[in-house]
Amino acid sequence: MSDLRDPAPYDALLLLSFGGPEGPDDVVPFLENVTRGRGIPKERLKEVGQHYFLFGGVSPINDQNRALLDALRKDFTEHDLDLPVYWGNRNWAPYLADTLREMTAAGHRRIAVLTTSAYASYSGCRQYRENLADALEALRAEGLDVPRVDKLRHYFNHPGFVRPMIEGVLASLADLPEEVRSGAHLAFTTHSIPTSAADTSGPEPEHGDGGAYVRQHLDVAALIAGAVREETGVDHPWQLVYQSRSGAPHIPWLEPDICDHLEALHASGAPAAVMVPIGFVSDHMEVLYDLDTEATAKGAELGLPVRRSATVGADPRFAAAVRDLVLERAATERGIAAERCALGALGASHDLCPVGCCPARAPKPAAAGADSPYA
Repeated sequence: MSDLRDPAPYDALLLLSFGGPEGPDDVVPFLENVTRGRGIPKERLKEVGQHYFLFGGVSPINDQNRALLDALRKDFTEHDLDLPVYWGNRNWAPYLADTLREMTAAGHRRIAVLTTSAYASYSGCRQYRENLADALEALRAEGLDVPRVDKLRHYFNHPGFVRPMIEGVLASLADLPEEVRSGAHLAFTTHSIPTSAADTSGPEPEHGDGGAYVRQHLDVAALIAGAVREETGVDHPWQLVYQSRSGAPHIPWLEPDICDHLEALHASGAPAAVMVPIGFVSDHMEVLYDLDTEATAKGAELGLPVRRSATVGADPRFAAAVRDLVLERAATERGIAAERCALGALGASHDLCPVGCCPARAPKPAAAGADSPYA
């Protein structure tokens, strides 16, 4: 194996995700895990859980992660990359600490970590690093050898993440009635977060003007809109919008909401819209309910034809991108220069989150960063 195809020093890859319930009895315990420490009454959690109960109490995210695991293992095998792939979640089985315990027992000591969040933010990056620190501390308390974990860089602008989404938009446009297709607007959607978290996302020099979170999404949206223009010859108007707000009403969150945006498009005379969920790796509950159910119903109510384009999911190009990210980081750790694939204006993200990156309201230890106590 050549230097640039050697995974060393890594001896395993961990897919780290959010988790979700897999039956009606799981819904409230899952939501208790998600909201732990916030003092939310169980009755309120039952109300929130109605989104899950509409789908039999099952979140699609776990099956989608299983499909991604299969795609990663298939890609690694086909490219002679001898790197076992494990899976752990923040909020549901398989729990992160259990998976790290299993990996430690199997002898793994240097682990690359892929999170199912492509962008910089507290909830999308640093909180996962805090989860890793908590799990490693639990292993240390049990007297186990604590492995080193390295989180792979943000991949929002990697070609293997962007190009499948471009094809998804083209397919959705083609599915619209011909008479409205050329005038369709593109609504690029992502998870809303508090504006304070958006403003402080990314390394400290990037804070302000929406921080890295908004800037990264705008870059991806511009990439996709530009590629669609080149492919179709039509310059579709577009905007970055938000969905899935869950915070208290008095706290400012990123806006506009997708449903409000659809109302504004209809009022302006737009003939159709394609919703493009660039903020999500797969079709999990926020996509299934907030877009496919709620926003699609809003379009029908308005008489506005809407389509929702595909997320990346387990696309083979995304699996290949993960292989790229692993080998790129492995080469860098060995002191070898490697090509860092990235589209758009922002370039490849940092490997190591610096001190002060995506800060939390209450500072907590975080692994896989410059301030990690587990280096």
